[in-house]
Amino acid sequence: MSSTNGKTVNRWLIAIMGTVLQICLGTIYAWSFFQNPLMRFAGWNNQQVAMILSLALCFLGLSAAVGGTLLPKMGPRKLAVSGAILYALGWALGGLALTIKSLPLLYIGLGVIGGIGLGLGYVTPVATAAKWFPDKKGFITGMVVMGFGLGALFMSKVIAPSYQAMFTVGDSTNWPMVFFCIAGTLGVPALIAALTLRNPPAGYVPAGWTPPAAEAKANAAPDLKLKECISSTRFWFVWVVFFCNITAGLMFIGFQSPMLQNLLKLSDPNLLPAALAAAGATLIAISSLFNGIGRFFWGGLSDKIGRANTYRIILGSQILIFIALIFVKSPILFAVLVCYILLCYGGGFGTAPSYVLTVFGNKIMGVVYGCLLTAWSMAGLVGPQVAAMIKDRAADPTKAATTTYIVGAIFLGVGFLVALLLHNKPFEQKKKA
Repeated sequence: MSSTNGKTVNRWLIAIMGTVLQICLGTIYAWSFFQNPLMRFAGWNNQQVAMILSLALCFLGLSAAVGGTLLPKMGPRKLAVSGAILYALGWALGGLALTIKSLPLLYIGLGVIGGIGLGLGYVTPVATAAKWFPDKKGFITGMVVMGFGLGALFMSKVIAPSYQAMFTVGDSTNWPMVFFCIAGTLGVPALIAALTLRNPPAGYVPAGWTPPAAEAKANAAPDLKLKECISSTRFWFVWVVFFCNITAGLMFIGFQSPMLQNLLKLSDPNLLPAALAAAGATLIAISSLFNGIGRFFWGGLSDKIGRANTYRIILGSQILIFIALIFVKSPILFAVLVCYILLCYGGGFGTAPSYVLTVFGNKIMGVVYGCLLTAWSMAGLVGPQVAAMIKDRAADPTKAATTTYIVGAIFLGVGFLVALLLHNKPFEQKKKA
């Protein structure tokens, strides 16, 4: 318990509500649930529909960078509320866009406006919870961002299927109404969670905890300047590692359902479209659990083995998985390997906030972490679009999948080599001559 502005605050409530907000925002990760249905609904191709996810993630990272700089001035509550409202508005505008089958409006609504809401909402609970838990940095930031990974589970197995069934007559689904209802379903709990967020009092230290000597020294040092931090090789090394891990993961997140359905068709050509779609939704749900657990698991593990070592294991092990996927024909084995990829994908997010805290300190954590999320922006443009381009240009789905695995392994290889250059020592200001 602690007191802010005369009010008693339980720091675990802050962490839990931050996780709830992340769950609402993380529903964007279920986009592959909508990939094929929207292509059929409006006659769009893979790249056109995947661009919605790309834009949402691009503006997530860009707005998170801006949000990180605004967080010290506006405080977490205002920023989180703005994010919750804009994300819900994005789905509502998406429903309007589908009503008139306007792809540009869909891009602007869910892609740009919804993406800005994602970024403002995402960076806030992570940075805020980290301030309340300096004694459990990796654990608590992993827990909070775990919520973002779990969002796809609720969307793919509960929210979207329920509204799809509600607004389907015969073989026709009223997708605009589905999107309108999703906007309300996500907006209300996200807004409630956002309203609870607040910073701890100045100088807050958990009862019975003493900061490690190196960390205490870093936090007591003169304030680091943002320009000095983001121009350092330390920042750009982790940026590249983060970008490569996300890019490889997004090549699956956007298309895991269609990929599984292609394998199922090969193993049993008699499967009906409804059965294929249900199997795809199940994979989205299960892999989202691994995405969420990975953020929690790897974030906590990084407290024990170090942030740099964690990234090396995450990227190095995935290279082997991507190569193995080239030879996999079993839908079940494919699903297992995808779940491991999502475990590592989430692990990159679970480790990043604690890496920033360890290296750059808690005073500038929110700003530097927001800038680091621009790697998510770039990966959001690259990952889904590369995978979509491969699918649209390849006549054979099997060859398209093989090419995707090879490209993903190359990204991971680059990230692994850069991860070898990372280390966990706190960043020190350059001494003036």
